[in-house]
Amino acid sequence: MSDKFDVIVIGAGPAGYVAAIRAAQLGLKTACIDAFTGKDGKAALGGTCLNVGCIPSKALLDSSRQYWNIAHNLPAHGISVKDAKVDMGTFIGRKDKIVKQFTGGIGQLFKANKVTAFYGTGKLLKDNNVEITAADGSKQTISAPNVILASGSVPIELPFAKFDGKAIVDNAGALDFSEVPKRLGVIGAGVIGLELGSVWRRMGSEVTIIEALPDFLSVADADIAKLAAREFAKQGLDIKLDAKLNKAEVKKDGVHLTYTDKGGEQQLVVDKLLVAVGRRAYTKDLLADDTGVKLDERGRILVDEHCHTGVDGVWAIGDAVRGPMLAHKGSEEGVAVAEWIAGKAGHVNYDTIPSVIYTEPEVAWAGKTEKELKDAGVPYKVGTFPFAAIGRAVAMNEGVGQVKMLAHAETDRILGAHMVGPGVSELIAECVVAMEFNGSSEDLARIVHAHPTLSEAVHEAALSVDKRSIHKGN
Repeated sequence: MSDKFDVIVIGAGPAGYVAAIRAAQLGLKTACIDAFTGKDGKAALGGTCLNVGCIPSKALLDSSRQYWNIAHNLPAHGISVKDAKVDMGTFIGRKDKIVKQFTGGIGQLFKANKVTAFYGTGKLLKDNNVEITAADGSKQTISAPNVILASGSVPIELPFAKFDGKAIVDNAGALDFSEVPKRLGVIGAGVIGLELGSVWRRMGSEVTIIEALPDFLSVADADIAKLAAREFAKQGLDIKLDAKLNKAEVKKDGVHLTYTDKGGEQQLVVDKLLVAVGRRAYTKDLLADDTGVKLDERGRILVDEHCHTGVDGVWAIGDAVRGPMLAHKGSEEGVAVAEWIAGKAGHVNYDTIPSVIYTEPEVAWAGKTEKELKDAGVPYKVGTFPFAAIGRAVAMNEGVGQVKMLAHAETDRILGAHMVGPGVSELIAECVVAMEFNGSSEDLARIVHAHPTLSEAVHEAALSVDKRSIHKGN
């Protein structure tokens, strides 16, 4: 096997494997290096997202939703089920089967596109040489004029609540509980904390989420966050804001937590503790000292607007660089870099990257929040529409939430779209398309939307921007 390639990608997560496939599609001889292994001990492409992140969490969210519906939603339809039980082996096994299907699928895509896969860790050396260390410790070196660093990220560990894989876990551990914990503590009310907290609350856990920030979901629009918080409280998620964890001690009867909130020092005992306070770029042993690639104060690889490190032929993408740690952001950077390497016009618009939380109801947004526009002094108009007035949503017994649209007061250009409600992970795409083409609220208002559909909420919110919504008072 030749040790010379046109492109070498270190990391096979959503950023890396997409970059490798796109580079190969463009006729570049491509190699991709990854060390992730599955539960069976075998190589598993797809990184955190496919193995212990996006995909398995969505599988458990869907399974837990089915169980929750039996007791909480089916009675409204006149359907009753007695003594519903969960087989945890099947519950977790279904998730594992889905993960294996998709990680194996990437392997097939590599073969179809003639991407050479190396299983091990990759380390960038001087002059675009890459050292690969296999699981058995053996080493080999390959080289290419272009190297793409896509090493991803890892969970942040708190010094006073270190992961032990049993009582105190990260996101991966919370995907593999052998039984439903009676009491689950979650540190951090972000995406991971809310999603995995929701999974185990639906399964019967008493879930307490401790969040250090004073505002719930401060990255989202305040109105949308407020609606979401209200619904999560109704579901039994006990979210404590402005609360800082000070200590976590594992004892025989559970994990003893000490935290401080506005009322002073508090105590809480839980059976399992999920620490989900964020992630950090993973660059351990990624760079030799003489590569010239630099890191910022947060350990992220420094890059320019084209994801170039400033070192000839070395690029970096995904969670290891600036910007939101989102799989789809990393994938689009991967495509763009492959196209730039091939001399084509790559493109990533960071202003229209959507964010989604797959709770019940879902939360999604893209563009600016109302607070950001106020702080920047941008004149804007607001349009809103509730799902309670959408026939399809009510027929589904999911008439909770709303769509909120922000448009420039003078040009009517859509500046932000924010949603909480059923299926908004899909509905946000329409707004992103409009924003990508510099569309206005008038554009969406004049597009015919099928009836009855959830997408009518987007249509009516666009109409509401100019106070002409048909199905609610303006």
